[in-house]
Amino acid sequence: MFASIARALFGTANDRALKAYQRRVPAINALEPQMQALDDQALAAKTQEFRERIAKGETLDALLPEAFAVCREASRRVLGMRHFDVQLIGGMVLQDGKIAEMRTGEGKTLVATLAVYLSALSGKGVHVVTVNDYLASRDAEEMGRLYSFLGLTTGVVVPNIPEHERRAAYAADITYGTNNEFGFDYLRDNMKYRAEDMVQRPFHHAIVDEVDSILIDEARTPLIISGPADDSSDLYRSVDEVIAVLVKDPEAYEKDEKYRSVILTDKGAEEVEQMLRDAQVLREGGLYDIQNVAVIHHVQQSLRAHTLFTRDVDYIVRGGKVIIIDEFTGRMMDGRRYSDGLHQALEAKEHVEIQQENQTLASITFQNYFRLYPRLSGMTGTAMTEADEFADIYKLDVIEIPTNRPVARKDDDDEVYLTAREKYEAVSRLVEEVSKTGQPVLVGTTSIEKSELLSALLHKRGVRHNVLNARFHEMEATIVAQAGAPGAITIATNMAGRGTDIKLGGNVEMRIAQELGGITDPDERARREAELRQQVAEYHDIVQKAGGLYVIGTERHESRRIDNQLRGRAGRQGDPGNSRFFISLEDDLMRIFGTERMGGMLQKLGLKEGEAIVHPWINKALERAQKKVEARNFDMRKNTLKYDDVMNDQRKEVYAQRREYMAMEDVSPIIADMRADVIHDMVERYIPERSFAEQWDKEGLAAAITSELCLTLPIDEWAAEDGMDGAAVAERIEQAATQAQASKAANFGPAIMRYVEKQVLLTTFDAVWKEHLLALDQLRQGIGLRAYGQKDPLNEFKHEAFELFNAMLDHLRLRVTSTMARVEVAPPAMDNPFAGVAAEVHSDPRVPGLENEPGPGLIPDANGKVPDLAMAEPIGAAAVMPDDPSSWGEVPRNAPCPCGSGKKYKHCHGRLA
Repeated sequence: MFASIARALFGTANDRALKAYQRRVPAINALEPQMQALDDQALAAKTQEFRERIAKGETLDALLPEAFAVCREASRRVLGMRHFDVQLIGGMVLQDGKIAEMRTGEGKTLVATLAVYLSALSGKGVHVVTVNDYLASRDAEEMGRLYSFLGLTTGVVVPNIPEHERRAAYAADITYGTNNEFGFDYLRDNMKYRAEDMVQRPFHHAIVDEVDSILIDEARTPLIISGPADDSSDLYRSVDEVIAVLVKDPEAYEKDEKYRSVILTDKGAEEVEQMLRDAQVLREGGLYDIQNVAVIHHVQQSLRAHTLFTRDVDYIVRGGKVIIIDEFTGRMMDGRRYSDGLHQALEAKEHVEIQQENQTLASITFQNYFRLYPRLSGMTGTAMTEADEFADIYKLDVIEIPTNRPVARKDDDDEVYLTAREKYEAVSRLVEEVSKTGQPVLVGTTSIEKSELLSALLHKRGVRHNVLNARFHEMEATIVAQAGAPGAITIATNMAGRGTDIKLGGNVEMRIAQELGGITDPDERARREAELRQQVAEYHDIVQKAGGLYVIGTERHESRRIDNQLRGRAGRQGDPGNSRFFISLEDDLMRIFGTERMGGMLQKLGLKEGEAIVHPWINKALERAQKKVEARNFDMRKNTLKYDDVMNDQRKEVYAQRREYMAMEDVSPIIADMRADVIHDMVERYIPERSFAEQWDKEGLAAAITSELCLTLPIDEWAAEDGMDGAAVAERIEQAATQAQASKAANFGPAIMRYVEKQVLLTTFDAVWKEHLLALDQLRQGIGLRAYGQKDPLNEFKHEAFELFNAMLDHLRLRVTSTMARVEVAPPAMDNPFAGVAAEVHSDPRVPGLENEPGPGLIPDANGKVPDLAMAEPIGAAAVMPDDPSSWGEVPRNAPCPCGSGKKYKHCHGRLA
């Protein structure tokens, strides 16, 4: 009650925020005459003026009114579009690092230009993130004309472009691309071996189009870069044959559609075990014995593939490949694969070639990727329903921007039927009736299968229509653009993020591009263009009088946002329109999440076969069901994020350390520190603290030195000396190891030695990080079972992940030290000092991880030079005077002090004050 009184008196938080932004609009409008008076050259020169003012300390916020006025005037001249006042408010919201919720057709793409232009003035780069490559390329081309006019550069990042083009795109003032490309480039950059090979600059500002689709819907699935693992395609096929028979028995497994999980029953486990034995897959032990852990993994994934994944709903088969379908946009996700062997199980199920299984090399969730940006903002037509999640996870506020004109769309109550068959018959009847009036119809479906079912019903009625789904992905923009023509009927799977407005009468620019592209005669082209514009204008009037676009939803989605996105296609910019949803009790939402009480309520209301129930109560009941699903999905994403945050802290530390190594010209002090730590641990293991020499494990220490340092040292003789202890032994081992490395460096030459050291450090770092990721994945999969022991799985995961991270660092030091001890160099030919130079790592099966460790190769160019070597001061190039520290140069902290004291440099002249 008090909250409603406060809202009445002071307005909502959204109202108060809007008032603050609206107060700045008059200042921008007041500058419009001044900007209109400038010629093109003077208007473009404003960009350089703004940059100079920023360099002198002026803030972007102080420049906002002038920059927005300049951008609006440039847009009017270049694009023929002038920003409305509400679009200026949207631009301010984006500049503030918030989410602007704007209805479909309100010009979000144009709104973004205001914040993009202002933010790009800083020279740090702005990333504009879209949901597909078509939109990224289209927006970069169209809006790039505006930015180019104002003196800014624009780049676009799409799949399969060369590295130099990708680097140039990121170097531009404004970079367009998809969330996938930006995320994968970040991961790829952190797998490079030279800083100059990286393509991305430090992050500054990201503006995300369709922000709800990218930051919420796609946040469930992490980005993963993987490498090939062992081939097990025969095992997948053998297991698939067994599971294909098993799933015919519904008592053999239990499936929970709500949580997308399936498990074998006791009966099913016994049947699978026997069939696997008959197929010679299970040779010894039971199904759940430790030696058969790989088999049970394959069984579980094959069971999931057969029971939880449906062809033409979750994936399609095209060109002998299984291609994932995005459940939110209905698009094919070519190149994306399910992880953990699930994709291979689907390939076995569909009897196509099984691609090699992969192991994770690098991964990140979109949630953690986008939180790397110091400033993040976004825009969409539907964000308010997820405002809590945006605030909780991304610290983003959602501001609802009013429409430029009042919404004239009429939203009818849902029609509810008993069966799906009756529902689709009712939809096809309505489509036929509406199309006769000349009113265009857009029908939204949730899967390819359902869109084709409805298409077949319309064909029976002789109704012409277009189908837009993953099978006709290439024709997407064309079909959507003309969906507003008189009598046009379009069936589309999930309209989220299509990015092309449905204009009443059709899209004249699209038609000009398609129909007049081959006409070269300018007079003929101008005449035909005028005819097309006249025709589209007439069509617009016809459709407007008929009632505008009629949107029909054939099913309620789990998320209200997806329904609102479909509904929002009608009634853009004050146009008339209608929307109506058709529901059946067999729909997934009603079947899985609807309550029995809802079914009873419908029976009381008199729902019979062939009849529909239309009542506001049903809309409210459905909304409650959707809210429950949204809350459940939010909890799942939040829980996933908690675990990923643990990995993210480690990821950021590893990537920062890796970049530091790449930036260093000489990593020998790092390697020397690692060698010292390895020796210290080694001595500690074989020489107990405060022990007598006869208690030492001298043979074990000597063997470890030989194995890990490739040295043969007189440990027995040292032990016999008076006053010798573990610290003194460690010091002598360090001196011997340091001398061996110095000797090797003298043979290699300083340039090659610096290069080899860096390559060994980076490649080994990548190898242990990859193994650590696999260990974390395996830990994550089983950690939930700790709850049975009254322990919090998340706390257990944090603790064990930390232990694994420390173990990884210990393993890194050991492997780098062992690898450097084994590096050899081939002698160069006399006529070319670099010819044939190759660094080789000799594998040693006794050293963990070195069995197949690749060695860094040095490839000289045509002139015999090794490219991009990190040059350092030649070893021994100048005389080292013990009494003159200025002659020592840069001394590694663990090296003997050049003064001759016998102590380490860090304990002598290098000691910190």
